[in-house]
Amino acid sequence: MQSRFKKIGATIATIGLTATIAACGEGNTAGQNAVAVGGTFQFVSPGGQTSISYPPSERKEVQNFEGKDLLSDKPIQLSDFDNKVVVLNSWGQWCGPCRSESDDLQRVQEKLEKDGRGTLLGINVRDAARSKPQDFVKDNGITYPSIYDPPFKTALALGGVPASVIPTTIVLDKQHRPAHIFLKEVTDDELWKVVQPLLEESEK
Repeated sequence: MQSRFKKIGATIATIGLTATIAACGEGNTAGQNAVAVGGTFQFVSPGGQTSISYPPSERKEVQNFEGKDLLSDKPIQLSDFDNKVVVLNSWGQWCGPCRSESDDLQRVQEKLEKDGRGTLLGINVRDAARSKPQDFVKDNGITYPSIYDPPFKTALALGGVPASVIPTTIVLDKQHRPAHIFLKEVTDDELWKVVQPLLEESEK
């Protein structure tokens, strides 16, 4: 009987420790590096899916947000890209899949630069030393801007997308409504298949 109580006590302690760790993880996403205002989109858990599509009738706008450019420290807002398709990508130089997909994202950015109706916008997260992601961007010839947001506070503006999943790529239509979310590393081909039709959609 005593042994049984010890097992029950250990189980309760484990649950308590797990809850504490989870709470600490959530707390670490808070910060003042990005500010969100307005918006109605709320992310719903996809039940294990890593590629989620939203038809036009189900799309809702995300909140506008702003933060400081990783390289220049100048303010960037989502609304700076009004009536443009915006591909948001959360990344960190510490993240292997992020580093792997950076060439693919740059190829998509070059297509968007030529087209003129869209852009990529990176959100650099969990890089405490700013110089490391700055060096990564410069060394790899990445031309699209990134917001420097170590605590990933921008996730709140994006309807609560899981801040723990890095990289995450959110493709916004011209009204800045999520049309597709990738909770994984992406290739340029699969991303462009999503982006290209959105370029042809009407504006607001």
